Amino acid sequence: MDRDFESLSTEVADRNDRVLPLPGVSLSVVEGPDTGLRFDVENGEARVGSAPGNDLRLRDPMVSRLHAELIVTKRAIRLRDLGSTNGTFVNELRVRDLDLLPSTLVKVGTSVFRVDVSPDAGKVELFPGTQFGPLVGGSVAMRRLFAVIERAARGDATVLIEGETGTGKELVARELHDRSLRASGPFVAVDCGAIPESLGESELFGHVKGAFTGAVNDRKGVFEEAHGGTLLLDEIGELSLPIQRKLLRLLETREVRRVGASTPRAVDVRVIAATNRDLARTVNEGLFREDLFYRIAVMRLELPPLRARREDIPLLAQHLFEQLVGRGTRLPPSVLGALVGRDWPGNVRELRNAIESQVHLGLIEGCSADGGSDQSAPLPPEVEALVPLHLPFKEARDAWLDRFETTYLRNLLRDSDGNVTRAAERGGVSRRFLQRLMVRAGIRSDR
Repeated sequence: MDRDFESLSTEVADRNDRVLPLPGVSLSVVEGPDTGLRFDVENGEARVGSAPGNDLRLRDPMVSRLHAELIVTKRAIRLRDLGSTNGTFVNELRVRDLDLLPSTLVKVGTSVFRVDVSPDAGKVELFPGTQFGPLVGGSVAMRRLFAVIERAARGDATVLIEGETGTGKELVARELHDRSLRASGPFVAVDCGAIPESLGESELFGHVKGAFTGAVNDRKGVFEEAHGGTLLLDEIGELSLPIQRKLLRLLETREVRRVGASTPRAVDVRVIAATNRDLARTVNEGLFREDLFYRIAVMRLELPPLRARREDIPLLAQHLFEQLVGRGTRLPPSVLGALVGRDWPGNVRELRNAIESQVHLGLIEGCSADGGSDQSAPLPPEVEALVPLHLPFKEARDAWLDRFETTYLRNLLRDSDGNVTRAAERGGVSRRFLQRLMVRAGIRSDR
């Protein structure tokens, strides 16, 4: 029976609540080889595809292995295509990300399933509070995440953490380790994207002396280094397919074989993988092994971008500000208003850097550059001279950045004798990027 979606959900969740009621949602196949198949969404999420492990598994050959997913929130049923080959359609329109109404028909391949709101409400667990270790957030999305982290830390299952750059994936991994029975063991983090492909196998699994040119000693890989503890494979989506195959075998056997060795070694490691890629999409593209995806995604944690939880920005900004200048010092409302209004493509990391730069430049009223709070302390003369403090915040910031770019470029070109290529190398940027800055600043290399 269909009911009004809003009437089935609570408007807000109290910060002391441990459970958030959600609309009960069911998926019913009405066309295709699996007509009559039904799945009830209980934990607020469901995956649709032809591969084993999907919640709604379809035998339709035109459906991708990982085709689409649905996420139920208190206000909407979100449908997201996972980079499928043949697309996801609603009302004959191909969609990538869409909020659905009850009784909507969704076409995938040659199959059609209906999304119904049922009278039986679902629920998700929430963490009672706004801070979980170093992680801060009072939004439903973050409190739901905190509750899952708390539960996942008690076990030893492999965890996949997904989220954009700057959302705090390594902080989550450290919390999983610190709250686990392995907390007394090592926590080892390796950036898979920073490992040269030729050295990937040696970095992960180790090597023996003489295994290849330059292998002058035996060397442990990161799995052996993390023995008895936790290993974070950051940006796991960057691993090549051959290394993915060997990683899958290691996860299944819990044995590591060093490059050049004839016998394996047992390792006792909890693996946490993290990525800023959409791994489901890369699976469909053939760039990531499907069997490895399911092996590392025993538990999945998705960190929301900052723009999707704007209600957390004042709380986060105050927390970061107090870390810099000391507890009890409040951010001015005008600064908070400016922070909330931005999109923050760099997420929490960008927010932290923005606050830190304003603190050190003395741009936040009542806060001195040494991290203390002094209502009467004057700004440094060099800041007074460089920053147009008579302008509104946004205009002053833009003017200061323009002045910085112009000054930096002029000196960079002067030190490079006007050679743009050499200046780009010295500045650590591409030649094209430097040329765009020069055009914007009205600077010619011969000047």
